[in-house]
Amino acid sequence: MRFLKSIWSWFDDVTGVSSWLIPLAKHPVPHARKSAWFYVLGSATLFVFIVQIVTGIALASAYVPSAGQAYQSLTFISGTHFGSIIRGIHAFGASAMVILIGLHAIRVYLWGSYKYPRQMGWLTGVALLFLVLGMAFTGQLLRWDQTGVWSVVIAAEQAGRTPFIGHWLARFILAGDTVGGATLSRFFALHVFFIPALIFFFLGFHLYLVIRNGISEPPQVGRPVDPKTYRAWYSDLLHREGVPFWPDAAWRDAVFGLLVIGTVVVLAITVGPPALGRPPDPSIIQASPRPEWYFLWYYALLSVIPRWSETYVIILGPLLLAVVLVLLPLVAPKGERSPFKRPWAFGIVAFIVWMIAYFGTLGRLAPWSPRLNAPPLPASVVGATSGSVADGAKVFHDKGCEFCHKISGYGGIRGPDLTYAGDRMTPAQMETRIYSGATNMPSYNGNITPQQLSDLLAFLASRRRRPAPPTSANAAAK
Repeated sequence: MRFLKSIWSWFDDVTGVSSWLIPLAKHPVPHARKSAWFYVLGSATLFVFIVQIVTGIALASAYVPSAGQAYQSLTFISGTHFGSIIRGIHAFGASAMVILIGLHAIRVYLWGSYKYPRQMGWLTGVALLFLVLGMAFTGQLLRWDQTGVWSVVIAAEQAGRTPFIGHWLARFILAGDTVGGATLSRFFALHVFFIPALIFFFLGFHLYLVIRNGISEPPQVGRPVDPKTYRAWYSDLLHREGVPFWPDAAWRDAVFGLLVIGTVVVLAITVGPPALGRPPDPSIIQASPRPEWYFLWYYALLSVIPRWSETYVIILGPLLLAVVLVLLPLVAPKGERSPFKRPWAFGIVAFIVWMIAYFGTLGRLAPWSPRLNAPPLPASVVGATSGSVADGAKVFHDKGCEFCHKISGYGGIRGPDLTYAGDRMTPAQMETRIYSGATNMPSYNGNITPQQLSDLLAFLASRRRRPAPPTSANAAAK
């Protein structure tokens, strides 16, 4: 200990770091009492960001940002025990950052902490929110698999709808006319250099503003913000009830931050990193790319809205969100901070959480997308291993029927469940539907032989809750 103290004394003597570090650590903050744990979200986000930087550097030391080697280098990293854990920490850390910064923004909004004198702190926080989402988006392509590549293609197509500058935006995202090595290089530079640099800048400015203007006190009903008197009132509050940040408040930040990091590490070890998809192949158009869970709700929303409204939602949706977040502290810098005096704030937050949860679940199910990877129905579901029913089950899979229709839990959900198709339709009705098609269902007229049709009808007619009557069985056999 003496040796360490002597090193610190020498370092402090030549740098003078304690002259600003100690006052910074000891600066007073409001005594939050029962609501103190609500203040740990911002610092936990910072802790996870540091973990992301460390694991990102480790991954970048083995990752090759080349179209011909990126996938292979990531496969190599995932194939080693240590590399797999680092990838897992980085992946779960990204999710943790999105969750924490989202919860932090909700807490600040509900408590009215964007009001005077902390308007600029809110604006820098909004910038950090969008930059974190930008990091999450650019990181997906670096996997350089089918999902990552097609997700960027879709993003470029959406950006291309922007009036006047759409073509330029699409070319900027793709770094050209098509996705390729230049796209990967651009996303690697954005993910590793440019966006982290901006995060460091806004993070430093954000922390400076927090120290300069102080941490907002817990809101109370009947205590509105008046810009003319607030600073004097806040200074008196700190003088009367303030506690030093270290150690009275900082220990909670440390405990919660370590808990979050520990959870991320445990998940990385037990669950592992996200699985890589197939290598990118632009000639395979059957890919069904889905973004990470934090963008899944937006993906689902765009999938269910009418086609005529897509352009408006794609362009005006994010623009309106950004405008509202920026104007909020400018148009409402004073007044009540308590959420109980701003009940609409609870409603807005509840609606946002519901929308993300509902559409996120819908995006995970993706009922509008065929299950192109659905395996053939097992014999236990088919009920036969030979004969027309078994042959019909094979036709059901080979013709892609199983990709959209589910039978006994197997298959897609885009079309009606056909587990008990024999109870709902006669073979003649099934034949008409197969030949004529329906909404989101192509016509198989000319694309199925008479024998295949006969086997398929036999299989579908066998799908009943109870044994078919003799007449139905005879009809199915014809």
